[in-house]
Amino acid sequence: MEAPPVTVMPVTGGTINMMEYLLQGSVLDQSMESLLHRLRGLCDNMEPESFADHELVYLLKGQQGNPFMLRARRSLLHPTAPWHLRYLGQPEVGDKSRHALVRNCVDVAASHSLPEFLNEMGFRMDHEFVAKGQVFRKGAMKVVVSKLLRVLATGNTENTEPLSLSYLVELSVLAPAGQDNVSEDMRSFAEQLKPLVHLEKIDPKRLM
Repeated sequence: MEAPPVTVMPVTGGTINMMEYLLQGSVLDQSMESLLHRLRGLCDNMEPESFADHELVYLLKGQQGNPFMLRARRSLLHPTAPWHLRYLGQPEVGDKSRHALVRNCVDVAASHSLPEFLNEMGFRMDHEFVAKGQVFRKGAMKVVVSKLLRVLATGNTENTEPLSLSYLVELSVLAPAGQDNVSEDMRSFAEQLKPLVHLEKIDPKRLM
């Protein structure tokens, strides 16, 4: 459910409205090197991209219904890079013929005044975290392996601690609506990562 690293997001000035196909899993810290070795063998012949990002999750609470959520993310490795504002729609999990979770995804590059803008719009920060890891590619597929860190003092990304003893692994594809054949390619790739990591179609509502 986390946003992809800022370093691998589009940095155009326009809005990109696509469907995100997603599989998720986790791997224990002690199995991390084995997974990275497997990914280097399976993915495209290029060095994985390292990233360290700070993400802030904002909510706009209405009088009824669930609050509206937006995610703002910035790169800690490239401080001058644009921020990214991301909206994720409700996942479509009911279609059992799809091997991946599918949700609408809107991503737009923004200036460094994004947090102030969201506050002025009435949004309030709900929580924040730091994600550090690597990004691998296999054609249109992207594999993000990241360690999620809790921010102990608001806004201080130097003062963090790991959220768990594992790494989050996400396999995703951005594609126009109706390209459900990509989920079959994702399932085939995920099979090659077993038993190191089991990537699944996870319903966020079930976790909540």
